Amino acid sequence: MTSNVTLIFDKSSGNAQKNFTPKMDIEEVELQDIIPKSFQRIDLPLPDIHEVEIVRHYIDLSKKNYGVDDGFYPLGSCTMKYNPKINEIVARIPKFSQIHPLQDENQGCLELMFKFSKALEEITGMDGFTFQPAAGAHGELTGLLIIKKYFEDKNMKKDKIIIPDSAHGTNPASAKMAGFSIVELQSNTDGEVPLDHLKFAMQEGDVAGIMLTNPNTLGVFDRQIKDITRIVHENGGLCYYDGANLNPMLGICRPGDMGFDIVHLNLHKTFSTPHGGGGPGSGPIGVIEKLIPYLPKPYIISPEKVVNYRENNDNSIGRIKAFWGNFGVIIRAYAYILALGAEGLKRVGQMAVLNANYLRILLKKKYNLPYDRICQHEFVLSDKNLPNDITTEDIAKRILDYGLYAPTIYFPLIINGAIMIEPTETESKTSLDYFIEVMEKVFEEAQNNPDLLKNAPNNTPVKRLDAVLAARKPKLRD
Repeated sequence: MTSNVTLIFDKSSGNAQKNFTPKMDIEEVELQDIIPKSFQRIDLPLPDIHEVEIVRHYIDLSKKNYGVDDGFYPLGSCTMKYNPKINEIVARIPKFSQIHPLQDENQGCLELMFKFSKALEEITGMDGFTFQPAAGAHGELTGLLIIKKYFEDKNMKKDKIIIPDSAHGTNPASAKMAGFSIVELQSNTDGEVPLDHLKFAMQEGDVAGIMLTNPNTLGVFDRQIKDITRIVHENGGLCYYDGANLNPMLGICRPGDMGFDIVHLNLHKTFSTPHGGGGPGSGPIGVIEKLIPYLPKPYIISPEKVVNYRENNDNSIGRIKAFWGNFGVIIRAYAYILALGAEGLKRVGQMAVLNANYLRILLKKKYNLPYDRICQHEFVLSDKNLPNDITTEDIAKRILDYGLYAPTIYFPLIINGAIMIEPTETESKTSLDYFIEVMEKVFEEAQNNPDLLKNAPNNTPVKRLDAVLAARKPKLRD
């Protein structure tokens, strides 16, 4: 790895002008009275540098980062859409941002969460929601614990979960953490669940249900979805909907109408709240009526005019996070929904599908498209038949040189050399056309100047990593 990022210690001049401050007029306290001597640092080798240079250094570093506010972010399966700034303003209203969850006077916050849950129920077709899960995968675990508790209360031993190979990678991990064994179903030639395999798996009797992503990670909608949920229900199972790909479904169709019993949502994907950087995220779980008693407590209810919550519930799986979840994220998502309304949300779904198919049709002229059918929010290319042994990684690295973020690569695993592209609805035709132009130019470079791709990226602060060395001998600290 090579880097041209200058460390702040390298800027130390040794003769920087000192900032003089007046002597404080408060009583001086001996350091050892505050910090035991054994914990005191003898030497503190700070860089000798002007304050203005320190500010410029960190501002310069911030410009080397990349986010959706900087440009196109076609990260497949992640729905990296623009976050409207009005959401940030609303979330910072002092009576929201400064309230403590243990305060007595929190009726406004409870009312907001209650109304938000009603909005999500309408969007998904579910009957109740919890906002405690702090991320999508956390929501998956919560939903699976509900499934587990449901069958335990019925004294039924069901310890297997069916997961198609086109599911999100966190699905099998979450199921395993909840104590289930995984039954994987291989997709058919259309990228859908084979019904005969599903029927065979459900006949085992110890299958608790299915975790399904629809549209799946190939970007295709399973046209047999109601047959899938019917087969699972006829054999006594429950149907779990991974809602990470809900964006193109908004206002078009609902998981509840497809026959699902549990759904998790990613507020930081579908409902345009901050995404990445370690959080905060939010992965609410919605359930049908018979599963409401199993939701984490406390559960918000609204008897008559006063919003309240129910704490005592013997069927609940219990708390899975302190207090009510990441409240600031909830506010942002609710503001997003109120701003768009029903017609606006439907428009989001329509434009997400339109943008993805616009890219799909034009890019398949150069790149291999393994599943050539109308997609939903995303589609997956591959590096099959690329010239001069150019790989998916080479393509992704070269895109960075054009000031764009690379798509998701090498996922889903069922496509060799996968290039997974999701434009979302927030991109204009101008930005989509530029992405197409870059992809076509990179393809031409692969034909005529492959070394340019093999050595990419060429103009980023950090050059290409040695992936093998990074995996086997990771440098975790300086």
